[in-house]
Amino acid sequence: MSTSWDPALYRAFDDHRSRPFLDLLARVGETDPALTRVVDAGCGPGHLTGLLARRWPTATVEAFDSSPDMVAAARAAGVDAAQVDVRDWTPPRDTGVLLTNAVLQWVPEHPEVLRRWMASLAPGAWIAVQVPGNFDAPSHVQTREAATLPQWRDRIVLRGNETVLDPLGYADILAAAGADVDAWETTYLQRLDGDDPVLRWISGTALRPVRDALDDDAYDAFVRELAPRLRAAYPPSADGGTWFPFRRVFAVARKR
Repeated sequence: MSTSWDPALYRAFDDHRSRPFLDLLARVGETDPALTRVVDAGCGPGHLTGLLARRWPTATVEAFDSSPDMVAAARAAGVDAAQVDVRDWTPPRDTGVLLTNAVLQWVPEHPEVLRRWMASLAPGAWIAVQVPGNFDAPSHVQTREAATLPQWRDRIVLRGNETVLDPLGYADILAAAGADVDAWETTYLQRLDGDDPVLRWISGTALRPVRDALDDDAYDAFVRELAPRLRAAYPPSADGGTWFPFRRVFAVARKR
């Protein structure tokens, strides 16, 4: 099923969503001034692609995303983005850095995609991967449980934690492909504010397949069912803010 995206909603939590990208980028050790090509695979609205151009100013920066709405937003931001699915794309041989941030969790077969990408890269090339690792968090568990209620279970299909690997899983894949690997995980404790902040957060990501599967009235009913579940799972602190733990899995590798 193709998932639609709302760039404005996705960027509503820009600081929180940008931090893993910055942490991932910081671990890429490429310093060659003759670097030819840098790729942002799954660039979203393109608001972070410019960081790659600033890091490697002499390289050609290539960006793409499968969502037409995200590609349009990236182009409006000045990024020459293409509409391409990561499953259909192969890195050019002159790619020096390939970065994919919060994309591969949407592709169940992405371990094979990573193997194919590694086979296409030349020795010395870098690949950097970040995926959310919060599929067992209450935000996602409650969403899946709500989706199993009789009125929705025949229309909504949501994946669980089998979608992504742990750091060891990605390290094994990349090392077996002939790379030196740095893999880790981080849980960010994010402070969210306002009414139903966790619901608003996942509306831009985890709830997109639900939104695509339901008409307006059914989606509104689903949100009414889910909202109190999330309030109970993530109660506000004494000062009114809501703490939202978010686990992320990272892997950075350099092909030998």
